[in-house]
Amino acid sequence: MAVDAQTRERYKSEVKPIWCPGCGDFGVLTATFMALGMLKLDPEQVVIVSGIGCSGRFPAFTTCYGFHSLHGRTMPVALGVKAANPDLTVIAVGGDGDTLAIGGNHFMHACRRNINLAYLLLDNNLYALTKGQASPTTLPMQATDSTPYGSYESDVEPCTLAIVLGASFVAREFSARAKKLAEIIAQAVEHPGFALVHILSPCVTFFDTYDLYKQKVAELPPDYDPKDMQQAIRYASDPERKWVGVLYRTQRPTFEERIREINQKAIERHGRLTLQQMLERRRV
Repeated sequence: MAVDAQTRERYKSEVKPIWCPGCGDFGVLTATFMALGMLKLDPEQVVIVSGIGCSGRFPAFTTCYGFHSLHGRTMPVALGVKAANPDLTVIAVGGDGDTLAIGGNHFMHACRRNINLAYLLLDNNLYALTKGQASPTTLPMQATDSTPYGSYESDVEPCTLAIVLGASFVAREFSARAKKLAEIIAQAVEHPGFALVHILSPCVTFFDTYDLYKQKVAELPPDYDPKDMQQAIRYASDPERKWVGVLYRTQRPTFEERIREINQKAIERHGRLTLQQMLERRRV
């Protein structure tokens, strides 16, 4: 679905991005504007939550509501927003370090809880804002400021991890393909459940992967079935290719639906109680 420039402008704030020229995050921001326009969402009904790092600045560049949270704490804040007001569209944004290192525990539980929100993982294979140290997705042969002779740890594959942990929608795209990325983000936002979009977003300053990904990025085959979990894991983990598109999609109850179901069971058993009534029952 085409989105004109005027529609995209609706979501742009007066704050100009200050990323390095050529940073992949520019493409992600543009694709996000396009996706919001495709879905015809009102900015005041959208909340964008970010953590720390280059991607942490994301909310300031939009006219949506935003919350710039602490390092690795994107998911607790996003979950709180969604739980408090399920009618809001919540988009979480985090880098590979913020998401999979200090925030890895929260990411794991977000996947298994199947919270109804979209998570944009902007992966540049290092900690860029702090000048290029190794992150969980740093490649084995990759030299960084903290690993000048190459990484001594195995790298984490985010899509494979999310599928195994219980995410109900997992996709991958390349920031250089803004139109395709916008379509994927729109699908993720519409999906009922936790939707991860792993975005290959090169850092031109500390580790430029544009040429690498141009060689490795490939679209999923036409007959690919995103409902097949084992196939999704194989394609997500392929060491030779970076397959882009919707890798995995399934339907299961969301976190919000389960909460409502439990609340209803409690009401049927005990009736609607005030806080004082509940405290008095606890004393008996």
